[in-house]
Amino acid sequence: MTTGLWVHWVLPGIWITVQLTLYSAALAAFVAFAVGMARTHRSRTVRFLAGFYTEVFRGTSALVLMFWLFFVLPGLFGWALVPMWAAVLALGLSYGAYGAEVVRGALNSVVPAQREAGIALNFTPWQRMRLILLPQAVPEMIPPFCNLLVELLKGTALVSLLGVADVSFAAYLVRLATQESAQIYSITLVIYFLLALVLTRSMKALERKTKAGIGITLTAPGTPGTAGGAR
Repeated sequence: MTTGLWVHWVLPGIWITVQLTLYSAALAAFVAFAVGMARTHRSRTVRFLAGFYTEVFRGTSALVLMFWLFFVLPGLFGWALVPMWAAVLALGLSYGAYGAEVVRGALNSVVPAQREAGIALNFTPWQRMRLILLPQAVPEMIPPFCNLLVELLKGTALVSLLGVADVSFAAYLVRLATQESAQIYSITLVIYFLLALVLTRSMKALERKTKAGIGITLTAPGTPGTAGGAR
C-alpha cells in the first residue's frame, strides 16, 4: 500500500471512525441513563414506556434502522439526514437500549438499606438517585459499558454501506485501487484492535477512579476488594 493511499484515505477514515464512535457513544450514554433510570421509576406508566423503548430498539437491526433514518425519514417528514448523522442516531439509539438494561440492573443491585437510609434522611427521589444510588451503581456499570463500547466501535463499520468514508470504507477503496486484499484488511484488523485497546484501557482507568471514589479498590482475584467499603 502506497504512502499516498494511506495519507489520503486510511488516516481520514480512522478519524471518521473515532468521531462516529464518540458521537454515538455520547448519545447511547444519554439514552442509557435516561431510559435505565426510568425503568426504576415509581410510576408504572413511566416504567412501561421505558420498557417498550428498550424492547423495540433491542429487537431492531441497527443496520435497518440506519437505512430507515436515511432513506425513509425524508419521505415521511421531510427531514433529510446526512449519512453520518443517520448512523450516529441509529447506533446511539440501538446501543442506548442495551445500555439502559445495564443501568437498570446496576441501580437495582444497590442494597435496599441504602434506599431506606435516603428516605430516612428525607431525601427527594432525585437526591436519593444522585447522592446514593448512582455513586454506588456507576462502578458496576463500567465493565458492561466497556463491552458495549467496543461493540459500538465495531458496529461503526456499518456506515460504509451509506458511503461514509470510515476506515472500513477506506480499506475497501484501497483494495480496489491496489488489489492487495490481504495487506489492507490485515492492517484494518490491527487498526480496529488498537482502537478497541485504547477504549478498554480508558474504561479500566475510569473504573478504578470511580471505585476509589466510593472506597473500593481493584485487587487481584481472591483478595479483599474493599477499603472502608461504601456499601
